[in-house]
Amino acid sequence: MSWGTAPGSVKVEGEIDWVRRPTPPGKRLYDQIVVVTGASRGFGRLIALAAADEGAHVVVNYVRSADAAADVVKEIQEKGRKAIAVQADVSKYDQVKAMADRVWNEFGRCDVLINNAGETAATKMSWRELNEEVIDETLRLDVKGTLLCTHEFGSRMLDLQKSGTIVNVCSNVIVTGSPRAPEYAAAKYGVLGITKSYALALAPFVRVNAIGPGYMDTESLRARKDWTPQRKKWIVDHTPLKSIGKPENIVHIVMFLASQDSFHMTGNLVICDGGFSMPGA
Repeated sequence: MSWGTAPGSVKVEGEIDWVRRPTPPGKRLYDQIVVVTGASRGFGRLIALAAADEGAHVVVNYVRSADAAADVVKEIQEKGRKAIAVQADVSKYDQVKAMADRVWNEFGRCDVLINNAGETAATKMSWRELNEEVIDETLRLDVKGTLLCTHEFGSRMLDLQKSGTIVNVCSNVIVTGSPRAPEYAAAKYGVLGITKSYALALAPFVRVNAIGPGYMDTESLRARKDWTPQRKKWIVDHTPLKSIGKPENIVHIVMFLASQDSFHMTGNLVICDGGFSMPGA
C-alpha cells in the first residue's frame, strides 16, 4: 500500500513516496527487533510482552533485576519469539553504547526503541519535601537516560539502516503539572523536548513520538502513602472515563506508536489519561 503522492498530484523536489511495509494480520511488529528499557518489571515488562505478541523479537533491558529480566525473556521465548536480556544503566553513555553494540551484533539492526526506564520520585509526597538526591535521580533517569538512548540508537537507525521508530514514555504531568513532585513534571517536560528535537534531527527516516499516560493502576502507585481511597475517588470523579488507567490497556497505545499504524506521525505526544487533563488542540 503506497503512502505518498496521490494519483494525479504533482510531486515536488525532495518529496518522498513512503511505502507502508505489509505485515501479517495481528502482527504489526512481525520479525522486527524491539528494544525496551526498564523491561524487567511493571509497565516495561508489559510493553516487552505486547511487542512479542505483535511478532517482534525483544531486547529486555534491566539494571539490577537479572532474575526478573530472565523471566521476561523466557515468557517471550515461549511465545515463539527471540529474546535476550541486556544489563545497562541508561544514564551511563558507555553502557548505552555497549547495549547498542550488543543489539547490532546479535540482530544486525534495531527497528524500534521504547524508552520506558524512568523515575517518578515515588517516595516524595509533597513539593515541600525538597531533596537533591531525588531531583538528581529523577532527572538522571528520565532526561539523561532518554536522551542518551534516543541519541545512540536513533543515530545508528539513521546512519546504518535509514529506518526506525522511537517511542518515549512521557506523562500527562506536562499538562497538569505535579504539586507532589515538580522535579518529575520537569523531567517529563524534558522527555517531551527530547522527543520533538530528535523527531526533527532524525527525520525523515526515523520517527520519534511519545505517550503520555496519567495515573496507572500499578503496584508502585498502590504502594504510595498518598494513594488513599479518598484520593483515588477524587481522581476517578474527575476523569471522564471514570477509571484509573490499567497498564495492560495503555500498552496498546505504545504498540500503535511503535508500529506503522502511526505511519504519518512524528514529534507527537499522545495523552491517554481517560480525559483527566483534556488538553486543548
